[in-house]
Amino acid sequence: MSVSPIYTAHGSATGGRDGQGSVTGTDLVLDLAPPTEMGGDGNGYNPEQLFAVGYSACYIGAMKFATTQDDSLPKVPDDVNVAAEVGIGPRDAGGFGLTVLLKVSLPGVEAGAAERLTEAAHHICPYSNSVRGNVNVKTELV
Repeated sequence: MSVSPIYTAHGSATGGRDGQGSVTGTDLVLDLAPPTEMGGDGNGYNPEQLFAVGYSACYIGAMKFATTQDDSLPKVPDDVNVAAEVGIGPRDAGGFGLTVLLKVSLPGVEAGAAERLTEAAHHICPYSNSVRGNVNVKTELV
């Protein structure tokens, strides 16, 4: 499948999970550290946390975009919230893999309509499209 980028982000890391990450062209520099569950001191950010933030923000954007494509979908409330839980662990086939749970709060939106909206967002969201078939992603309405 071909993609024609309309924007390309640039970032880099040094030192791996025990280093620093930065976003090119900005002042954002993050200290990176493995979580205590992975033998680190937890005094920094880790790739799974950053993935969770990115997926959450992107998924909200996908829900909003979905409503512009289908008038039957409910409006996304201003106080929408997506809390992503990104797990990492060993895979049966070797190496490591991820799991994702998206906890979606759509205050004032009826459950059936919220389910249709979240499903539509998964077909639009670049994160969902990128991990489909490779990462177990679950969506929970809260």
